[in-house]
Amino acid sequence: MASAVPPTPPATSPPSPKNVSSSSSTATTTGPAPLLASALTIQPTTTPREVPSAGSPLLLSQSHCSDHMLTAHWALSTGWTAPTIVPYGPFSLMPTASVLHYATECFEGMKAYRGVDGRVRLFRPDLNAKRLRRSAQRIALPDFDDAEFLALLRKFVGYEAPKWLPREWDDETKAYKEKMVYLRPALIATQPGVGVQRPIEAMLFVVMVCFPDLDKPSTAPPPLSLPPTTSAATTEQGKETSKTPVVRTGNAQITGRGMKLVASSSDQIRAFPGGWGHAKLGANYGPTLLAQGEARARGFQQVLWLFGEQNFVTEAGASNFFVLWDTPEGKRELVTAPLDQGIILPGVTRASVIQLVRERVNGVEVVEKNFTMDELVQAQEQGRLIEAFACGTAYFVSPVQEIDFRGKDVALPLKATTDEEGDKGRELAIQLKGWLKDIMYGRESHEWGNVIEEE
Repeated sequence: MASAVPPTPPATSPPSPKNVSSSSSTATTTGPAPLLASALTIQPTTTPREVPSAGSPLLLSQSHCSDHMLTAHWALSTGWTAPTIVPYGPFSLMPTASVLHYATECFEGMKAYRGVDGRVRLFRPDLNAKRLRRSAQRIALPDFDDAEFLALLRKFVGYEAPKWLPREWDDETKAYKEKMVYLRPALIATQPGVGVQRPIEAMLFVVMVCFPDLDKPSTAPPPLSLPPTTSAATTEQGKETSKTPVVRTGNAQITGRGMKLVASSSDQIRAFPGGWGHAKLGANYGPTLLAQGEARARGFQQVLWLFGEQNFVTEAGASNFFVLWDTPEGKRELVTAPLDQGIILPGVTRASVIQLVRERVNGVEVVEKNFTMDELVQAQEQGRLIEAFACGTAYFVSPVQEIDFRGKDVALPLKATTDEEGDKGRELAIQLKGWLKDIMYGRESHEWGNVIEEE
């Protein structure tokens, strides 16, 4: 029997880069030059790179990039150079470049999706652009216009997508297969010199990374194989009292079982008021790697970061963290840490979860407030703890099944609710995951799904 003929994806006409921002037509010739999408040039590669297959080492490495990258340079005296799409490859930096010594850099994490209708989409890229600008401001890196950056990003994704997110028709579902790649915009200070000073030279770049679906069992990296380890039982004051054996599976993923988190110890802190926990700076991530490695060696996926003597719950690894519980008064709440102290990253997925629950879920109040591990443990002991999940770009919406709080296991048994990929979770997390994926992959027409015009 002949295969069904795949439909031609509808033509899309998003604004062309030079028309996205009025700055393109109103920029003057005096003063430092702004970042302009209309000035973009393209240098095609002469050495095409391999597209990795599903489950291949290249894909699982999370280090294999597409053929090209987007770059633009900035200097305090002259402003932005014309942006370029050039072959992917090494940078040339002096050994005394500011970024190598003083961590003068910021970045974003986002994905591009090939949807069931054959179109490519970005998910709420305007929020990523605004957050990148806020991060740059926090570390004294140069500013740029949101619209110009987004126009450049669309052009870059549209240029790479036909090869790196190819259309593939599925006769069984009568739709195009869902695919995604990871995008990493970054801004770094490049001027040489060991003097501690504000950046006077910088580079903006965007790379497209082949990325496994960490939320899908068929494409996630294989689990670690680790021996049983011991963990320290602790008192309420956080002092070790004994060593008790804890057998862990060592899985480094969350597929099919839910995440296992270990609460940070009393001598560890991820962010603090007045610092930069709200900005997406590399300086926020490097110092957490020791604790993350220790957690994974014990069979946990991530660290649940606590703050202060009260053990306020903040983030799960590099993801935002939500808890669904009933209050002692019987009111159902979805709680997450607030942004007003500057220690929580304002995640794009976080904002989307909050809005979707407020718009679509009856009987649940979303509350952004401080809450402690003691409150979470008490809710679990009293049968009021319903579910918890982490959310972010990399791990998406990930149900949590266990939290180790200094020797005490807080268990959240997963219900039989299962998504289309066989991933068990609690009801709200699975529902949110489904809604978001429908938007990302074009099953639901929504303003959050930004359609890309391909080359």
